Amino acid sequence: MQSAQKKQLLWWKDKAGYHVLADFTSQTISSLREELAKGTTNRGEKRTAATVNRYLAALSHALNTAINEWEWIESNPVLKIKKQPESQGRVRYLDDNERARLLEACMVSANKQLHTIVVLALSTGMRKGEILNLKRRDVFLSEGFVVLEKTKNKERRRVPIIGYVHEVLAQHLKIAQLDSDYVFPSKDGKQPIDIKRPWEVAISKAVITDFRFHDLRHSCASYLAMNGATQRDLMEVLGHKTVQMTKRYSHLSDNHISSVIGSMNEKIFRRVEK
Repeated sequence: MQSAQKKQLLWWKDKAGYHVLADFTSQTISSLREELAKGTTNRGEKRTAATVNRYLAALSHALNTAINEWEWIESNPVLKIKKQPESQGRVRYLDDNERARLLEACMVSANKQLHTIVVLALSTGMRKGEILNLKRRDVFLSEGFVVLEKTKNKERRRVPIIGYVHEVLAQHLKIAQLDSDYVFPSKDGKQPIDIKRPWEVAISKAVITDFRFHDLRHSCASYLAMNGATQRDLMEVLGHKTVQMTKRYSHLSDNHISSVIGSMNEKIFRRVEK
């Protein structure tokens, strides 16, 4: 069980563990959902609608097990609870100047692996965990791709490595620790490198605000959308299971198309107007 789901189920256990399953009604769950939504995390942050829905999903999964495997109850009360509407989420991506400054800061970083990691994230849209958990056996540079065995969706995924990122990764592998299985190893080579501090230093040096490492993934998707990628293309690149998850980038594609059409009209009708 993943740690996030375990944490979610422990919350339900703490709040409702004293209930007999037969008496655990949708009304009870609805009341607890409101408490969950109004409460805060251990960091003092308010839970988002998406987080509340994940908590409900974890509970629903557990109750389905009680129905299908153990036959303790006959129906799942969570199914009567409406999901909270989720926002599409923020889309923060680097503009051209920010990207240049960040890459320069990473290039001169004391951490010699940071630049390659950031280029990989920007070029492929891979998540930080997917990048840091890469092992040498997952890299097939001669064929031009890497294979992700550990993904958020628990599905194996092949990611193209083409152009500049291919050059950067190939150079990195020549000088990285050969006695480690990891592409981006820690000093002892037994685990992936921790880039938290080097990343913070690079972001500060590049004078970039309101930007997380995960936003490199948003940047990649945004650049693809602005260069004509379809939602199906974005699903494939990002490893999303549903089109809904890529809709946050659709306005960028629309804006790009509008810009292209506007530019075309300006050129072809300029002579007519004169």
